[in-house]
Amino acid sequence: MTDLQIRATAAPAAPGTTARPGLLLLLVLTGQFMALLDVSIVNVAVPTIRTDLHASGAALQLVIAGYTIAYAVLLISGARLGARFGYSRLFQYGLVGFTAASLACGLAPNTGSLIGFRLLQGVGAALMVPQVMSLIQRTYTGAARARALGLYSAVIAGGMAIGQVLGGLLVSADLFGAGWRPVFLVNVPIGLALLAFSRRLLPVLPGDSSRRFDLVGLVVLAVALGLLVVPLVLGHELGWPVWAWVALAGSAAMFGLFGVVERRIAARGGQPLIPGRVLRAPGLVPAAGAIFLIMAGFAGFMFAFALHQQAGLGHSALRAGLLSGPVAVGFGLSSLHWQRLPQRLHLPLPMLALAVVAPAYLVFGVILRGGAEIGFGAEAVLTTAGLAAGCAYSPLFARALSRVDPADAADGSGVVVTVIQVGQVVGVALLGTVFLGEVSFPAPARTSGHALLVTSAAIALAFAAAAAFALRTRRAAG
Repeated sequence: MTDLQIRATAAPAAPGTTARPGLLLLLVLTGQFMALLDVSIVNVAVPTIRTDLHASGAALQLVIAGYTIAYAVLLISGARLGARFGYSRLFQYGLVGFTAASLACGLAPNTGSLIGFRLLQGVGAALMVPQVMSLIQRTYTGAARARALGLYSAVIAGGMAIGQVLGGLLVSADLFGAGWRPVFLVNVPIGLALLAFSRRLLPVLPGDSSRRFDLVGLVVLAVALGLLVVPLVLGHELGWPVWAWVALAGSAAMFGLFGVVERRIAARGGQPLIPGRVLRAPGLVPAAGAIFLIMAGFAGFMFAFALHQQAGLGHSALRAGLLSGPVAVGFGLSSLHWQRLPQRLHLPLPMLALAVVAPAYLVFGVILRGGAEIGFGAEAVLTTAGLAAGCAYSPLFARALSRVDPADAADGSGVVVTVIQVGQVVGVALLGTVFLGEVSFPAPARTSGHALLVTSAAIALAFAAAAAFALRTRRAAG
């Protein structure tokens, strides 16, 4: 039995009903895809935003990371709010907020307001996205649920990568002379259409008013994440001042305090933000560790690769996006279809796949180290890396949740999706710092290529570490 089948058969019968389950799945996964798209769609618009708004390097990283900071910090709370007030209702509220913030981003007059609206966009996504897994779990059963979960995993895996391609198309098209703004405005008609259909398609799933809200845990976790991400984003640009190191040390202390707070709330009979029994589920912690490193490496690569192409090689946004296509397609396709591989390969698949991904990124960096154009050989290596990464990511996502109690499905998925988003934030911030530490644009292609090689080596190390975590998930997959 595969990981996704385990999850499908272990969950209870779904109480939600809908006359059009296929359309419902399309609705919620489109919302999920739209939120994930905005993590990466901005990457290829960075040079245009820099020129139009005269943004600094740190401000550009905040434009990218600000969204995922808010998204990551509030995802678990969004899951809890959905359980209390109703999953369908919170999906709609989040969709309204996300759509309105997207419009504001597209009309932003300066960098400061764009960063602020990106944070609000992340809040809307954090309310909307956790409800997707809960709606699937409560609306589909048996084989239909297994298929829905497979598509869910593929959307998460491919959303970020496809954003690179779509972003390139929108920026290069320069619709109505709007430059970078369509990468945000494209969400508005899609969001309005989803809202119109959601009123007819979303099932009626009343919330549980007995579910409490862990405000103390939320505040402590938000502070911990903020103290981690902000110095990573701003440290390089400001020359790593003392406050950055103090903040990083404070982040470690706040994560420790978060654990103490959560245990005390549970001991008093309360409902902590992350129940301890969820973290004790076999396979969840090592799978989440591997997923964190995979997403950090992937997000950091996409950020560095986009800058290398546009600022180092002089590619247009469209060309940069299209050259990211192979890794996007490979990642998405293998995430969706890995179960078609022979059953005997399912157990070792994440380790085998990561053993391919790590050297592939290193080889890719070596090929481009001298500032060479991106030819067939480099694209073939990148396609291989994408296919292999999807074969690791999707089984690990399933293993992370396969042994979580069905009653804790929303909390478990909230933890894993939060790990994904934090991994992306850390990847862009940390690996972006590695890349920008080796090159200061404008710079010759050779210097940019060397920076890409150094970054690719760091990414290869991240995937090698992910393989070590993946090895510890074998018991959960048995």
